Amino acid sequence: MNTQWQFLFFVLVGCSLLLGCQQDSGPAQPQLQPALAGGTPQTGTVEDDDPNTIVLRPEMRQWIETGHPFVTDIAEKLHVPGQIKVHEQRLVRVGASFTGRIVDVYVQLGDSVEAGTELARIASPELTQAQLAYLRAHSLAMLAERAAARAKQLFAGDVISAAELQRRESESQVARAELSAAKDQLRLLGVDNGAMNDLVKRGQILPSVMIKAPHSGTIIERNVALGQVVQPSDQLFTLADLSVVWVVGDVPEYTADFVMQGQQVEIRVPALGNISLDGTIIFVADIVNPLTRTVTVRTEVDNPQRKLKPDMLATVHITEHAHAQLVIPVGAVVRENNRDHVFAARDEKHFTLVPVELGEAVNQLRPVHAGLATDQTIVVEGAFHLNNERKRTDQE
Repeated sequence: MNTQWQFLFFVLVGCSLLLGCQQDSGPAQPQLQPALAGGTPQTGTVEDDDPNTIVLRPEMRQWIETGHPFVTDIAEKLHVPGQIKVHEQRLVRVGASFTGRIVDVYVQLGDSVEAGTELARIASPELTQAQLAYLRAHSLAMLAERAAARAKQLFAGDVISAAELQRRESESQVARAELSAAKDQLRLLGVDNGAMNDLVKRGQILPSVMIKAPHSGTIIERNVALGQVVQPSDQLFTLADLSVVWVVGDVPEYTADFVMQGQQVEIRVPALGNISLDGTIIFVADIVNPLTRTVTVRTEVDNPQRKLKPDMLATVHITEHAHAQLVIPVGAVVRENNRDHVFAARDEKHFTLVPVELGEAVNQLRPVHAGLATDQTIVVEGAFHLNNERKRTDQE
C-alpha cells in the first residue's frame, strides 16, 4: 500500500515539473520581434542630426552622377560694378585771375561752349592799375628807345662818349624788359593783344575783362552769380569734354592679379537698356581699397552722342587671360539662401549640401574660388533633383 502511494506521489511531481518547463519556454519567440522590427533606416530621408545631409533612395540613383573638381585652363569673365565718370584729362576748372566783381554772366549750367566762348565779365581796381602800369612802361620804353637811337647819332658825330652811349642803350633795354613784364601781367588778367594795342592807341582804360572758356566742352558746374565778388582761388565754372568718358570699376582683390592694362572689356549700362559698349582698360590701381577690398580699374569709352552721363551705373565685363583653375560643371551647383552650394559625398548613399565660392560660368564650367579640393567627391549631375528631394523629405 505504501509502495503505491509513493509511486503516485512521484508521478504527480513529474507532471508538475513538465508543465512548468513548457510555460517558461513559451514567450521566447515574441521577444525577438523588436530587434527585427528595428532593421535598417528608410532611404530617401534627411538625417536627424544634419538637415543638409540626405540619404539617396535607390530609384534616384539613375538621376545622379558623381565626380571630382578638376583643373583646366579657363578664361574667367569677371562682372564688376562700375560708374560713368568724367575724363579728368578733359576736365578744366575756370576761375578769375584776380580779385574782382562779376558784372555779367553769359552761360548756364549744361551749356555747350567752344574754346574762347565768353563765360562772364569781371571788373576790378587791380585791372585798372595793371593797365596804367602798362601804359607807363610803354611810354618809357618808347622814350628810352628814341634816346638810344639819338645817342648813336651823337656818338657817330663824336659829340658824346662811348660810356654815355652804353648808358642810354642800357636804359632802353631795362625799359623794354619792364614793358614786357607789364604786358605779361595784362595777359594774366585776361587782356589779349588786340585790347593792348587799342589801349596804346586810344589810351582808354578797360573797365572790365572777359572770363573765357579755355577749350570746348559742357558746363557741368556753375558757382557764380551776377554781382558776386570772387577771388583767384574761387572755382567759377567747370567744363568737361564728354565726347570721351571713363568707366571706373571695382575688381575684387582675389581676382585683381588677372586684370591688366590693355584688356578689352564689355560695358553694359542699365539706364540705357543694357546697351553693350566696348572699351579698353587704361589703368589698374596699385593699392586696395581697405573698406571694399577691391582694386579700382579705369576704362576709356567713346561717347560721341553724349548718351553716357557722369555718375550713371554700369557693369564691367572683363575677360581674363586663360589660366589653370579648379572648376566644376554647372550641373553640380544649386542655389540656396543666395549662395552657391554643392552636394559633397560622405559615402555611396550620404550626401551633404556645402557652401562654395564660385566664379561666373564659362563654357558650362564654374571656376572654384573656395570651398572645394580636387580629391573631394561631389554630385556633378542631378544636384537640382537631389536638392528638391532634400527639401521634400525635410518638410515631411
